[in-house]
Order: sequence, then structure tokens, then C-alpha cells
Amino acid sequence: MGRITRVTAAFVIGFENDDHCIWPQGELVHEDDKIIFVGRGYTGRVDVEIAAGHAIVSPGFVDTNALADIDHALFDSWPSGDRRLGLMWSQEYLHQHGAVFTPEEMLFRRQFAVSQLVRNGITTIMPIAAETYFPWCEDYEDLALLAGAVKDLGIRGYLGPSYRASVPYTDGQAVRLHEDEAKGIEGLQQALKFAEDFEGTADGRIRAALLPARIETQSERTLKLTRSAADEMDLPVRLHAAQGLGEMEMVFQRTGKRSIPYLHEIGFLKEKTFIPHVWTVPGNRHMPEKYGQGEDVKLLGENGTTVIYCPIPTAHYGGGIDNFDHYLAQGTRVVMGTDSAPPNMIRGLDLAMGMTKTLTAERSSALAEDLYRAATVEPARALGREDLGRLSVGAQADYFVVDMASTHMGPHVDPIRTLIMNGDGRDINRVVVAGQTIVENKEILTVDTSSYVLKAQNFMDKYVASFSKSDFKKRATADLFPSSFPVK
Repeated sequence: MGRITRVTAAFVIGFENDDHCIWPQGELVHEDDKIIFVGRGYTGRVDVEIAAGHAIVSPGFVDTNALADIDHALFDSWPSGDRRLGLMWSQEYLHQHGAVFTPEEMLFRRQFAVSQLVRNGITTIMPIAAETYFPWCEDYEDLALLAGAVKDLGIRGYLGPSYRASVPYTDGQAVRLHEDEAKGIEGLQQALKFAEDFEGTADGRIRAALLPARIETQSERTLKLTRSAADEMDLPVRLHAAQGLGEMEMVFQRTGKRSIPYLHEIGFLKEKTFIPHVWTVPGNRHMPEKYGQGEDVKLLGENGTTVIYCPIPTAHYGGGIDNFDHYLAQGTRVVMGTDSAPPNMIRGLDLAMGMTKTLTAERSSALAEDLYRAATVEPARALGREDLGRLSVGAQADYFVVDMASTHMGPHVDPIRTLIMNGDGRDINRVVVAGQTIVENKEILTVDTSSYVLKAQNFMDKYVASFSKSDFKKRATADLFPSSFPVK
């Protein structure tokens, strides 16, 4: 017999009749990793009692664009002109560079990132990371490090190394692409080897996925080979596309089509396929007319393809989905991603609500319940997982507890609206994955994180300094990334 844990709280977010429901003064009961009761009045055996008090017990967030890295937005989300070009590899650096970080540093940035994710109630991740500090792109070894970090911490991950058939660089005038399709195909082969070796490991918490880099860095061959391999092995796929005007111009020049219609033409858009951002589409206020008209968002829905909405990074970089509800109305599943540090999913939900209401001037848009589904049950459904993103009998015991007693939280009317509008990831004090407590009293139990703050700063300092070598002007760090105010 397994260990039975009962959690009581002011609100438990259950799941009945194919949707979430709210149990005031509710109970969640699980035997090891499986939920056996949700509601009130459980009378069976209990081995562990957790009285969460004035709190919400929520299913864990499922983040299909989770930053598994030290974030670069702090230094690259604001430069313009030739400072922006300075963030690209120069022609010289393109052919004469190696790895920026040691294997130990590469492992640490994964460990730090996954610890941040779980602190924010994210129990299942599909990772995203920078590529600028690699000799070319992610590889098998790097994702094996991430798999180790995921296993040790105790969360879930849909993992696979990113790969690309070209890399961006600059000649000092514009962004160019250096193509090497053989490296893209080699990267795909490493991803398939990773899938064979790691699928179902860590007691089933690690699953494989194919995660090619951005569409403009792919060849048609790598895209078609990815699609074929994913179909054969039944693996989820994620591809960044329709996420910027620079990308759109490159794809349009190469194919004569916008990114989404092009992917449809080559048969890439299917179920269990995720496209992050998707804002450079007809109808968006920032989309130039020269790319033509069409129903790109509807096309995604007709193919069962999922859009990942990441409001924090799109707000930082400019652009982004301008009408969350329109995507839903077109029959397209939209799920929430963080793609930022800290990976504060609750803050992202609130930002998505505020951005949508502002841009549409419609008070009833971006309802709390739709946003909450987009962070829980909808990404789980898109992955084909009926046992994640919900608290129901038979589902996995993946959940977090968010404190509502803090003074900043204020009074409540509805727990979900209060969570999104008044809450924050820092209010989460307990996180459980597969029945194992990972975070308790806001502290991680499974790994020692006491040295992480200093190590993260050292990593960031080295990261920023590395751009002086790749910059086409070889500028000093202070010139490439000047301080917001004079430093005395």
C-alpha cells in the first residue's frame, strides 16, 4: 500500500465534467503519485495531513516554452541600431569560435533555470534556451545535462536538443544566414538518439520531443525530416514561427509565402505540434500589407496545431498576439508559456489579460478561466496527456499551493481571478510533482540551491562579456551594453 496524503485548503481547484471546478474548503487526496479523491468529506486512511489554510491548491502549470537558461532579456531586449547588430555573430566569429562556457557552467545554467521554474508552480516543462554561446546549436550532451537536472529536481520534462541548418550573423550592415544543412541533419539525428535513450526515464517523468530552432534557420529538408520522424515515433514537435518581422521577410523571400501557410503547404502543421508566439499574421496591427492576406490562425486550428502565447517576452521585445480571444474564436488552441526569467506564469497570465483588454478595448476579453485553462489543462491536452493539468481521480499528483494570506493578495471574490490579478509566483509555498514534495515553505527540498545566486551572477557576467568577442566592432561591454544611468 502506498502513502496517502490529504491536503486541505480554502480552495481546491478540482476537475469535473471536462473542466475545472472550485471546491471551497476542499480536500485533495493522493496515494503516492496518483490522485484518489477531490472534494469534501474523504473518510479513508490518511498517512500525511497538510493543512494549507487560506490557500489555493491548483494543478501544476504545464509550460511548453519554458526558459531552461539564464535569461538574456536583461541585456538584449532594448538595444537598437548597430548595438542590436552587435548581438549577432560577426563574420569573423562565425568561423573562429568555440564554446563560451565550460561543461560545469552549462550544467549549472540548467540547474538554476529548472529550480526557478518549479518555484513558480511549473511542474511540466518543454525547454527553450539561447544558442549564441554554442559552437553551432544544442547537442545530445547538453540535453543529457538538462535531463539530469530534471531528474534530480523531480519535475517533468519534454526534452530534446534544438538543431538548425543555418545561423544568423552580421556583416555590420544587416542580418544574414550562414547555411550548413548537414549540421542541421546531424542535429536532428542527435535529437532522435536522445529520444531513443531518454524517453520514459526518471520514472516516466522525462519524455522526448523534437524541438528544432526557429523556422528561418531550418531548411525545407530538415523540416520535412522532423515531421516524418515525429510522426513515426509519435513525438511532440515545437517550432518557433511567425514570431517576428525579420523572420517573416526571410521566409517570404525564400518561399513566397508567410511562415504559417508555408508550414501548412509542406505538411508540417499537425496535432501535438506547438508554434510559439505566432503574431506576425494577417490582421495583426504590426503586420505589413505586403505579405498578403489570409486566415493563418484559422489554418493552425484546422490542423490541430497549438499556439504558445508568451506575454512576458513578447512585451519586452515588442509585438505579440493582440487578441487572445480571436485565436480561440478561430478554433485554435492557445496555451501559455513563460520563456522568461523569472518564469512567473501567474504574472504572465495577468499580463496577457491586461494586454488583451487594452488592445481590444473590450472589458470581457481574456477571461481568467480561459487563461487558467491555457496554463493547465489545454497544454496537457495538446500533449495528449489526460493525467496532467487537472486535479481529478486517476490524474498525476502534480500541484502547487499558493498562499492567499499575504497582505498584498487582499480580499477575494473568485479564487482564480484573485490568483491571476493579485497573485504572484512568489506566493507559491508548496510544489508537488508525482506525489513528491519538491518545494516546501518556498524552499526546494530535492537539491541544494544555496550557491545558485552567486553562480548565476558569475554566469551572467561571463555571458555579457562574451559579446565583445562576437561583436563585429569588438566593443567593450560598457560600450555595447551601457548602463541605464552613469555609474560613479
